[in-house]
Amino acid sequence: MLPSKYARKILPLAVLPLDTPAQIMAINVSDCLKRRLLDLGFIPGTEIRAVFSSPFGDPRAYKIRGTLLALRTDEAKSILVRGLDTWLI
Repeated sequence: MLPSKYARKILPLAVLPLDTPAQIMAINVSDCLKRRLLDLGFIPGTEIRAVFSSPFGDPRAYKIRGTLLALRTDEAKSILVRGLDTWLI
């Protein structure tokens, strides 16, 4: 369940709490990495959820479009998401 302080706020993907839904709003990385992320499904408007964090917190696994993908914190900090209200899902 998404804490109310995150609902509908824009925040970096790296700080999204585990098992909380969000929508990708923007990807602010170099063109080469942005192309790769877009190819993997990190498209603005797509729902994403942080589902697993490694023991030291980096990398983290995210579920997007039915696929589980891992991102390092540095990359996840550059992806902006908007927390979704749980009643919308």
